[in-house]
Amino acid sequence: MAPHRNRKDPEVHLNLNVRGMTPSATVAINERCDELLRQNRRIFKLGLGQSPFPVPEPVVEKLRTNAFQKDYLPVKGLHQLRRAVADYHRRSQGLQFTWDNVIVGPGSKELMFLLQLVYYGDLVIPTPSWVSYAPQAHMLGRQVQWVPTSPEDDWHLTPEQLEALCRRDESRPRIVVLNYPSNPTGSTYSVRQLKQLAAVARRYRVVLLSDEIYGELHHKGQHVSIARFYPEGTIVSGGLSKWCGAGGWRLGVFALPPSLGWLQDAMSAAASETFTSTSAPIQYAAVRAFEGGIEIERYLSHSRRILGALGRWCAGRLVRAGVAVPKPQGGFYLFPDFSRKRGLLADRGITTSAGLCSALLEDTGVAILPGSDFGRPPDELTARLAYVDFDGARALAADERKSANARLGEEFLRLNAGSVVEAVERVAGWLAAK
Repeated sequence: MAPHRNRKDPEVHLNLNVRGMTPSATVAINERCDELLRQNRRIFKLGLGQSPFPVPEPVVEKLRTNAFQKDYLPVKGLHQLRRAVADYHRRSQGLQFTWDNVIVGPGSKELMFLLQLVYYGDLVIPTPSWVSYAPQAHMLGRQVQWVPTSPEDDWHLTPEQLEALCRRDESRPRIVVLNYPSNPTGSTYSVRQLKQLAAVARRYRVVLLSDEIYGELHHKGQHVSIARFYPEGTIVSGGLSKWCGAGGWRLGVFALPPSLGWLQDAMSAAASETFTSTSAPIQYAAVRAFEGGIEIERYLSHSRRILGALGRWCAGRLVRAGVAVPKPQGGFYLFPDFSRKRGLLADRGITTSAGLCSALLEDTGVAILPGSDFGRPPDELTARLAYVDFDGARALAADERKSANARLGEEFLRLNAGSVVEAVERVAGWLAAK
């Protein structure tokens, strides 16, 4: 017998938690840009946060040589990869994870979904935040507790805010998301701030999900994991998509402390009934990525230098145009606040961040995302700009020809990241137009 269908309202059979959901904002803006490009429009793709750099050649070579790998791997991941990830955390952060503390999935996004699936508790999200944390919680029927941050605190969650939230119901189970360097702001936390947050988290025994996917892209190579200060309650999330340029490879990793082994086992059980295991050739190649070495470090050094120089230039140009922008410290994002231009924008009929971004795309071809997509109020004139629309391979090659101490100035950026420079200048010019 065919399944029943209501011809008048087919959506009546949709799960209430997904009814009315739309595609991820970052995915949607990328598809919209591609549509406009097919119409022969000049478009600057500063919406989707995809690394501009190629996957390092040693990692690509490992993928080539392991293309024949076809067997289902263990649900928690390839043993060699889990060991390499644990070694990476010990080497880079001094964290005492073992291979048995690591679980591998087809992207960190999938692992985050599984974590919320198996853990019954609230999800605490400081805003602005990455676009997919909250929708995942809503899909699963979990309670989301938003914690609005402020530009005065560089959009950081403060210990006082976390304390106030936890004190309202001290026994309530919670996962607190900490993402830094931040998507969407490009800012990060100091060691002092991390220690203070860790102390609050320990006092209330919250589970910290430390999303450190951009950790290796700290512009000075000085990322510090909060797991150093709260090892027993912190899950460290990472993967290959950002620092290794391999977003489409879809490989993410979680490192969990032994005290949260019960969560890891539950995630593994759920994974066995959903994706079964992550792509075998990708896992073998990822071993090489997490092993590091001179070639990987050189690649990271050049990537950080380019992103740091470009981020500072973009922020400086927008500040000169009258926009408030936190100084970028990692990753490849800016979170400009156009509030100082509110009167000028209102005269053009623009009163929301969505309206701002829509007008920018129509008038200049520059695609950025509204702050409202990142949990901010619709009438707050903030936006996320991903400065990634350039040929990363060309930029890396050009930087390798320069001396290690040479400054990457505007001439270098115009030659090797000209599309981003032009896009930001178009935004500045649009703001100045009468």
